[in-house]
Amino acid sequence: MSRPTGAWQQHHPQYRGRMWAASPTFRRQLILLRTLLPPNPAAGCSSSPSSSLRVRAMAATVYEADAEAVVRRITPPLDRARHKGQAGKIAVIGGCREYTGAPYFAAISALKVGADLSHVFCTEDAATVIKSYSPELIVHPILEESYSVRDDERGSVSSKILTEVAKWMERFDCIVVGPGLGRDSFLLDCVSNIMRHARPANIPTVVDGDGLFLVTNNPDLVEGNSLAILTPNVYEYKRLVQKVLNCDIDQETPEQLIALCQKIGGVTIMRKGKEDLICDGKTVTQVSTYGSPRRCGGQGDILAGRVNPMTLGCIAGSLLLRRAASLAFEKNKRSTVTTDIIEFLGKSLEDICPAEH
Repeated sequence: MSRPTGAWQQHHPQYRGRMWAASPTFRRQLILLRTLLPPNPAAGCSSSPSSSLRVRAMAATVYEADAEAVVRRITPPLDRARHKGQAGKIAVIGGCREYTGAPYFAAISALKVGADLSHVFCTEDAATVIKSYSPELIVHPILEESYSVRDDERGSVSSKILTEVAKWMERFDCIVVGPGLGRDSFLLDCVSNIMRHARPANIPTVVDGDGLFLVTNNPDLVEGNSLAILTPNVYEYKRLVQKVLNCDIDQETPEQLIALCQKIGGVTIMRKGKEDLICDGKTVTQVSTYGSPRRCGGQGDILAGRVNPMTLGCIAGSLLLRRAASLAFEKNKRSTVTTDIIEFLGKSLEDICPAEH
């Protein structure tokens, strides 16, 4: 039996959204297509008549994004016909003995901007702590660090971890690798295997935090992957440039950012800073609106928790974080911490793209 056409579904709303019940790969393709196709004015969250990719030339190859229009374009309308999971399922790979806040920030922020399900794959030491932060997260205590694995067991344990993650992988629309991962050698090797497994499944992968340390030393993990996004801060970016381009950082030239993307091949890089610069290897887009002078730790982890992939997702994530940080600072001033910013993520999205009542 053939699938119902779009026009047929419009006249038979009981079938609306059934195509989302297809394979996870097909569902991810639909999410990607939604970010690229023209907005539907009848969908409830339409943008202005002008294109949501409208940009204003800044200098050379740097452009200021019309970020609010991008948010309106890629935010799916609320639909009572949809079921749990169709608005996005993400997985955060990270969390160890020392670092439990970062994976929580990344996972909970995805829920705060509308994702349905958020998973965290972490070590057993981190799992109970992360669970205590929020009952909303699905936590998998399956990762291991060197101290807990005998040398003669490393191969079997690594294989077991990959098998466990693989059972879940096809369900996710995006994975975020690195928040709170730490730098334990065995743990990093296991995560490398997970990244290699996710790649042929065409799962968008955001790399942040210690995941960038891993990629800096192993660029082949993302080389040529057009579904990979790297989100370095200024120090992480410096290490990437020195390792991949074998030169010193020059923050004033967008050409260096373009060269870095091209050298790695296919990836999108979002360099976080006073202005967030987003590059796909061809052009550099800037998001500089809003923001906060209070630079509390954890804001990068919030940004990593976005569902939408590539450039448009980077633009939207940047704007929502910067707007939430501005609102949080307006309320709390110097006492602003990351959890304050998270609480304003929902309002940031609602102000730009109101939900239908």
